[in-house]
Amino acid sequence: MRKQAARRQADILHVLHDCEKPMTAYEILGELKADEPDIAPPTVYRALAALTEQGRAHKLESMKAFVPCRCDHSESLPILAICEDCGSFEEHDGSSLIPDMRAIAGRTGFHANRHIVELHGQCQACAA
Repeated sequence: MRKQAARRQADILHVLHDCEKPMTAYEILGELKADEPDIAPPTVYRALAALTEQGRAHKLESMKAFVPCRCDHSESLPILAICEDCGSFEEHDGSSLIPDMRAIAGRTGFHANRHIVELHGQCQACAA
């Protein structure tokens, strides 16, 4: 029996919230297979696409991984700080930077329809 899209998205968000590190679609799939052995990769990818479109999850392009949105933003600039040692991440609201980002892009006539910034380095615990 197929689950409705909203329920599938809720399941995936639950998996993402339970993990303190970014997860790939196949890692998410592995978690879901415990309760639903017949789930297929396209199902997970469709749900992840919907969640990112809705702003309820973020795709880390550099890692091909996903994290849950932990901030409440309408027009926003999520800034994700990702520790390259332990894999933890923090989400910050960089909305105040949007005018500067638009100005930079506007110099070449580029119009961004999605904003996300990734910072890679070490968290405070790993840097100590």
